[in-house]
Amino acid sequence: MSCPAYFDSSKTRGEGRKVPKSLAVPSPKISELKEAAEKLGLEHELVLDVCYPKTPWLKTGMLLVTKKEPKNQLLKKVAKQLQKMRAATAK
Repeated sequence: MSCPAYFDSSKTRGEGRKVPKSLAVPSPKISELKEAAEKLGLEHELVLDVCYPKTPWLKTGMLLVTKKEPKNQLLKKVAKQLQKMRAATAK
């Protein structure tokens, strides 16, 4: 399971960020997570009508990913892909 908050550089670890700040991006969207998972060839399912437990008033959605490696490694791969995608659109 991946929520946008896991990759948000504006969030603290206590607020839900799960990747190091050096790998996080500002305000990631669920559509970006889906695109990153597709580019990495990960099996995934997008669930839009879900909120992150720490922010129940925001329906940010989540991405269910089939785990083939430890979750932390998977999150870091997705985070690196998000950074690449953001860098490509910034040019």
